[in-house]
Amino acid sequence: MTPSPRLPFFVYGTLRPGEHHHDAFLRGRTLAEEPARVNGAVLYDGPGYPYAVRDGRDGATVHGHLVTARPEEYPALLAALDHLEEYTPGDPRNLYERIAVEVVRASDETAVRAWIYVAAPSVAARLGSRGTRIDSGDWSAGPDAAPR
Repeated sequence: MTPSPRLPFFVYGTLRPGEHHHDAFLRGRTLAEEPARVNGAVLYDGPGYPYAVRDGRDGATVHGHLVTARPEEYPALLAALDHLEEYTPGDPRNLYERIAVEVVRASDETAVRAWIYVAAPSVAARLGSRGTRIDSGDWSAGPDAAPR
């Protein structure tokens, strides 16, 4: 298996600052955590956590944070996040897939390639037909928040 490139991570749910997985997984392991967004994706409410789904529609945006890991922490953090998201490369039972996308920093609008965990195809199909979309694109704001 080819090693994954060392990209930053885009987090949009329980790993964001102030959310319940942030401290356990990210505290002390990062160089930077900054507000950012992913265009071309929508957000769905899940059972205590959200799912991002790639979507080509204009205006579809997911808000979250761009997280840059400390170099010495990167391999362990990548493994820990894959485990948290129950992601195994190539496993058809995955709930999430880890993919590289363009993330836009809120501070200066620059684009950066980063990892994001998105709903696996079977989950995305189910969400598209029966899921609760978070129109604001911001899970922290809740499913009824107005779009940003």
